Amino acid sequence: MTPPPGWYRDPSAPHAERWWDGTAWTEHQRAPEPAGHPVPGPPPVPGPPPPTVPGGGTARSRAIALTVASAVLVAAIVTGAVFLKEDGQGGPGPVTTPTALPPTTPDPSPPPSPAPSTPSTPSEPSDTGPAVVEDQLNGITFPLLDGWVRPRHVSQDDVVMTTDGTYDCPSGVGLCRHGMVFSRTATATDETSPKALAEGDIADAADEAYDRDALGRRPHGGIESHQVVDSGPVAVAGRAGYFVRWRVRTADGPGGYVQSLAFQSSVGTESPVVVRYVFDAGEDGPPLTDMDRLTEGIRVTGDTDPGGGVGSSVGP
Repeated sequence: MTPPPGWYRDPSAPHAERWWDGTAWTEHQRAPEPAGHPVPGPPPVPGPPPPTVPGGGTARSRAIALTVASAVLVAAIVTGAVFLKEDGQGGPGPVTTPTALPPTTPDPSPPPSPAPSTPSTPSEPSDTGPAVVEDQLNGITFPLLDGWVRPRHVSQDDVVMTTDGTYDCPSGVGLCRHGMVFSRTATATDETSPKALAEGDIADAADEAYDRDALGRRPHGGIESHQVVDSGPVAVAGRAGYFVRWRVRTADGPGGYVQSLAFQSSVGTESPVVVRYVFDAGEDGPPLTDMDRLTEGIRVTGDTDPGGGVGSSVGP
């Protein structure tokens, strides 16, 4: 069972060959020779006896014995596999010699723990209701329709909303907006009748919107004519009201529509409230239906009652 003397793969250096003298490894080493061209090695040179190990024998002889025993075991396993592996005709079938895999070393580190999940921050509850603009002085709110925004960089008083953006006024003087909504308390008169208040306010509303501005300029070239297109009683936030709507024609540009709406407030001294609508005419102006929608959407602050609006019954 002992291999004959010769060059064999060095167990301590697999990239080289070492001389085996038949009983032990010598100190002679060389690079592997091409297959089929064995070259005899030099005779072994006597050296100092290898160190002994407990249990008898030397360390080198015990390593050799273990190597030889392993080789014999592998040969026996392969031989047994040849006889056991048979094809369908009863003869020996092809045998695939398994490739020895290096022993795996257990990983001392523990398996990575799953990353802790970040608790999701509860989102703020979304306001599913329509956006509104509040007139705190008179205690009412207006629905903020599409195309309308809260007032920004507006010099006029009592503005609650405007259309988005500005344009050069038709006469070339200043900047204009296609739509504006005003809300104010009627304190300049002792009149309390919504009809009288609306009819008395409409002329001033038209002049301030399309005739002369606060600086005395005429952004639309002045008013040339007007026409009453609608008027009548209306319920506003549960109170009796009245509105008057004019079509105004100007020297420059398409002119527009002006509406005065009067009704009694339900807060404080219950002073009458006057709401003005100023809409440019033409394709760039907001639709006239927005006047009705805004009127229908006026509510007492904190009230969600859907009552009121143009065409609704007017209570006592």
